[in-house]
Formats: sequence, structure tokens, C-alpha cells
Amino acid sequence: MRKRAPFSVIYTTKGKLPRLPLLRIKDAVLGKHYELSLASVNSKTSQRLNKTHRGKDKPTNVLSFPLSKNSGEIIFDLRQAAKDAPSFGVDPRAFIARLFIHACLHLKGFSHGGTMERKERDYCARFGFRM
Repeated sequence: MRKRAPFSVIYTTKGKLPRLPLLRIKDAVLGKHYELSLASVNSKTSQRLNKTHRGKDKPTNVLSFPLSKNSGEIIFDLRQAAKDAPSFGVDPRAFIARLFIHACLHLKGFSHGGTMERKERDYCARFGFRM
């Protein structure tokens, strides 16, 4: 029997992830053998990463970085996510779950568009989160 791949959570800020079924979501979207690390950073760091990797000089709520076919990293700015949640009409907990699903789908190879949005809606519904 193969062991489940590592799933690590690292906090570099005082922000705290709400209780969410992150491991179950990760396994559903990426598979049990996908190695994933999840980090929480402050807005200054998210802005620097966003500028470096996406050319956008502003903080962002989530970034995802594939490291290999079976590993990747997701970086959250939890404060930015909490600020953004009302504009999407959901509470911060549901929004963070949606962002996590969104980032996992990027790691799976999806780009923004109709297919990705449908999958996002399906996973949100499957785990009980309103979009």
C-alpha cells in the first residue's frame, strides 16, 4: 500500500487558515500522491511574488506554483483574501476554500476559462461551499 504524499502548511504571518477540509480537497483535485505545500504570507510578500512571477505590482490573495508533475506550492495572503471575499458575495472561509480549489486546478494544469470555472463550481458544491 502506497503512502499518501506529504501535505504541509507553513505560516509566516499571524493570519490563520479557517478550518477547512484542505487535505480532502487536495486529494480530490490533485490526487493522494501529489505533494503539496501551503504557505501563508503577508501582503508585502504576496505583492513581491505577484510582481516577480506575474508582472502585477499589487498584493494577491493566492498564487500557485507547480514544482513538478506531482508536486506544487500554494501561497495565500489571508488578509487579502478576507478583504476580497465581500466583493464575491461570500464569507472569508468559503472564499478561501474557493481560492484553494482554484489554485489546485491551476496546479492540475487548468487555465482560466469555462472548463476551469465549471470544475471550480463542481468542487465547491461537492465540499459544500457557495460560489
